[in-house]
Amino acid sequence: MAEEEKIFKRLLKERGMRYTKERRSILKAVMSCGKHFEAESLVRALRSEGKKVSIASVYRTIPLLIDAGIVIKNPCDQMNARMETIFGHQHHDHLICINCKKVIEFRDDNIEKLQARVAEKHGFQMKGHRLLISGYCSDCDTSRNQEIEKS
Repeated sequence: MAEEEKIFKRLLKERGMRYTKERRSILKAVMSCGKHFEAESLVRALRSEGKKVSIASVYRTIPLLIDAGIVIKNPCDQMNARMETIFGHQHHDHLICINCKKVIEFRDDNIEKLQARVAEKHGFQMKGHRLLISGYCSDCDTSRNQEIEKS
């Protein structure tokens, strides 16, 4: 059994909940969909495989997967409709374009070290963080500059 399944089962047991076929299907779909997903896309994927799953079950299962540390609400999504699989993936941060909503994932060891130093300096025990930098991607910035030059 995969580690994420053990973790999810343990959480459900602690809460007096059952590990159903439907929850198992949802977990497997989350782990196979890649990093970013929406509840609706999970339902479509599961139904295309012939699985009977309701959108309500997916919406009820997602908070459990968040509590289990398997997914997070995507920090780049204002409406929190998209989730991001974090279990088994290396930590990373995000750049998001204000204009086209393009998301660029990156990891920078210097930023990671700086955050740890800042936390230590303030006597803070850091357990995690999310860094989101908003601005304009190179495509949108070029377009904006061209529009400004035309004015």
